[in-house]
Amino acid sequence: MSLRHSPVLIVGAGPTGLAAALFLAEHHIRPRIIDKAPRPSETSRAQVVNPRSLELLETTGITARIRGEGRPLAGARFYDGWHDLAHLDFEDIHPRFPMTALPQARTEALLLGALVEHSIAPERGVTLTGFAEEEDGIFAELTRPDGTLETVQAEFLLGADGAHSTVRHLLGIEFEGSAFPEAWPLYDIQLETSLDGDHAHISFVDGGLIFMLHIEDGVWRVFGDVTAPLEYLPVGTVKGEILWQSSFHISHRLAAAETAGRVALAGDAAHIHSPVAARGMNLGIEDAYVFAECVRDALGGDLSRIADYSRLRHTVHAPVVRRIERLTWLARGQPSLVGTLRNHLLPGMTKFAPIAHEMLKLVTGLDHQVRVR
Repeated sequence: MSLRHSPVLIVGAGPTGLAAALFLAEHHIRPRIIDKAPRPSETSRAQVVNPRSLELLETTGITARIRGEGRPLAGARFYDGWHDLAHLDFEDIHPRFPMTALPQARTEALLLGALVEHSIAPERGVTLTGFAEEEDGIFAELTRPDGTLETVQAEFLLGADGAHSTVRHLLGIEFEGSAFPEAWPLYDIQLETSLDGDHAHISFVDGGLIFMLHIEDGVWRVFGDVTAPLEYLPVGTVKGEILWQSSFHISHRLAAAETAGRVALAGDAAHIHSPVAARGMNLGIEDAYVFAECVRDALGGDLSRIADYSRLRHTVHAPVVRRIERLTWLARGQPSLVGTLRNHLLPGMTKFAPIAHEMLKLVTGLDHQVRVR
């Protein structure tokens, strides 16, 4: 079994892991990044890059590329059965950066392209099978695609390996929280519709909601917590080919701790919640930024900075997950009494400036400062 050395081993090559590798590379730290999947995902859960992520990525050059490919979102419109109910305006929420619609697969591709410029590439089909922390670092066992084993000695390890994180499981860290019972069917579908493509559209219906977002020419993302979301489209909408369909369940969970010794968790490995404005992906990019800052100092000799990462991020993750859980509980409209309450409360909430501003900050990622100390 061979032994290789790396300052940082990143497990998971999704947006969080790729962003962490890029931020480390910007600090002249060359990480090693692995992913058990043989190839990048071609489908996209997240569809929006928020102003906070654009701020953090600006110095890497990625922000300009995202804005070059993406499309600014003007806001969100809410309906009661497709009759106007309320709206939120995103356009003035940040002085420089808009909410930008861009499929997660493209965001990942842009991050990957920037890593290539640093001569860093994810090693795919490589599985973390175990690790142990010793006085001189982390010793991780990897299984390569051909079945051969390899041991890596790393100063630090980042688990960015998703909601079912192997790293979190091996650490024995609890993933605490709750889940809604219903399935949420999801479609990327060709549509002809009178809805404008500059807004996200959320229609409240009996027993649930329908979400619609224009993601590329003639193609819309549609999902909801009803059995057949495509039967609730606006009158006059013409359905075309379904390009992708899936289904998901919503949980709101938080890792009991974001670090254990020299090992840290980030992205979905540390927190999951409903897909409100792609906060999960964007919060993961923010985790990556703070992790890179802390690791730079830790490699310089200040090992307390890894514990700082847990303290800094837990104080962000906990309130974000809690607020989004509350917002989702109201928006999903179950049971029917909650749906009635939702339809009466939301117009007032969006028209009362202090509440509307808090809602805007939550969905755009500007509800807190990014602290690295």
